[in-house]
Amino acid sequence: MTGGRMAIRPRKWLESKARERVARQWTALARGVETLTPARLRNLRDEALGLRGDLDRFLVGTDRRAARSRAALDVLHLPGGTDWRWRLGLMAGRISPRGLAGPENGDRLGDGTAVWHDCPERALILEQLTSTGATDLSPFAVRLEVFGFAGSFLSLSVDLPASALQGLTRSHVLRLETGILAERALNVYARLNIGHGPNIDDLTEQLHGLEPGLYSQQVIEFDLAYTQMNEKRLEKIWLDLIFEAPRMNAVEIRELFFSRHLRAEF
Repeated sequence: MTGGRMAIRPRKWLESKARERVARQWTALARGVETLTPARLRNLRDEALGLRGDLDRFLVGTDRRAARSRAALDVLHLPGGTDWRWRLGLMAGRISPRGLAGPENGDRLGDGTAVWHDCPERALILEQLTSTGATDLSPFAVRLEVFGFAGSFLSLSVDLPASALQGLTRSHVLRLETGILAERALNVYARLNIGHGPNIDDLTEQLHGLEPGLYSQQVIEFDLAYTQMNEKRLEKIWLDLIFEAPRMNAVEIRELFFSRHLRAEF
């Protein structure tokens, strides 16, 4: 059988089959745990704990490897002259607690992310998910589930770190990469807010192409030349994701990645 299946790395095929056999054995043991003798139960429990330790170490190693790979990919596609980049904390690492059910207006999930709404029933769920897509660069995602929404506004606000303001000028372009999946058609707007002294400047862009059930990846660029920000009095910068008519919808935000670069001057 040259050129057939057995010619394609038979050792790996045998290893895979061995792992499948072990998994079936543990599944059968779990189902029959009530029938095991105390001595057999103790021995198997010790064996299971050792196996779980090995699996946990393997998973930690894969998480670290994936994080390094994602960081390398982040750098590859950034524009030349990029001098700052940052991913939302909710998407970069695990948080606890991982969700909010029926949040009050202004409740926070993780560090620097808040949900704003005026729904009297608080018919919302906001939670962190583990990313599973082969093309996902963020280790985690955020899911916002909206039920019988009776309010007039719904948004998520994301506080950018102080490092985003260091050296920031009106010659910069702030770049936002998004990856969003919505169950139903939805209008989403991204509003960048910059606080300088007593004033706040904002720039708003609409995310286009959000078709029901289709994952949409987009890049938005905020050109700070269109603001009147005082570069010497910068105090705060944050993003609002605004959801228009969100009733009976579920939205997964799989990417919110920020970077900045200087505008090309002509």
